Amino acid sequence: MIYFVSDIHLGAGDSTQAQRTEQAFCRWLDTVGKDATHIYLLGDIFDFWFEYHRVVPQGFVRSLGRLAELSDRGVRITFYTGNHDMWCYDYFERECRIEIVKSPRIESVGGLKLHLAHGDNMNIKGNWLLKLMNTTFRSRVARWLFSWLVHPDLALKFGRWWSGKSRKSHGAEQITADRLDYLVDYARKHRNDNGDVVAYIFGHMHLPYRYADATGLDVLFLSDWSQDKATYAALGDDNVLTLKTFDIDETIS
Repeated sequence: MIYFVSDIHLGAGDSTQAQRTEQAFCRWLDTVGKDATHIYLLGDIFDFWFEYHRVVPQGFVRSLGRLAELSDRGVRITFYTGNHDMWCYDYFERECRIEIVKSPRIESVGGLKLHLAHGDNMNIKGNWLLKLMNTTFRSRVARWLFSWLVHPDLALKFGRWWSGKSRKSHGAEQITADRLDYLVDYARKHRNDNGDVVAYIFGHMHLPYRYADATGLDVLFLSDWSQDKATYAALGDDNVLTLKTFDIDETIS
């Protein structure tokens, strides 16, 4: 089986919420790890991640340990960075043997051509402010200056404040299916230019949804992990993509 998950936002909220989320994610990894051959992490796995060359954020040891264990067992793990965890270098690759991907791409998965991405920074030509912010935050120069001029303790404090502010502002919005149209439009145009893509899988918007039309366009959206249930995608040996749910607060046996 091949699995796709996004928007865990490890470390988000107070200590109780952060612990609840990490326990659930570890339990999910234990569950899917029984038959997984490949796990795709489609961004915002961490609520904030800034990686210095020799310093990484504290915490997440249970999650990273599970991921490293799965990788050691031969499960491939690919991490598409999101807008909350794009500032990473090679720590995940060195320590956990996790492949890092920093932009959308088409992959051959189980014999199917899938377009995979977190979903941020896409189809935003008309939004100059968001485009400017994305360009700035993704700048190597900005990341280099930030790492050399800001002490790690201050950097992480600022990053967690910024991530929390962003998450709360979006959390107050009512996300409905029509808010996903910009990514559906992106997928439709992309498929017109690349007709052999079977499906598109995104995170970012936190709303579990599947869009399909008569032309064969198939777009899957994954949920975040802040509610009672999380939605992820699975691809079986029959090459059928499905959306599945996972109970966040299920009792740990």
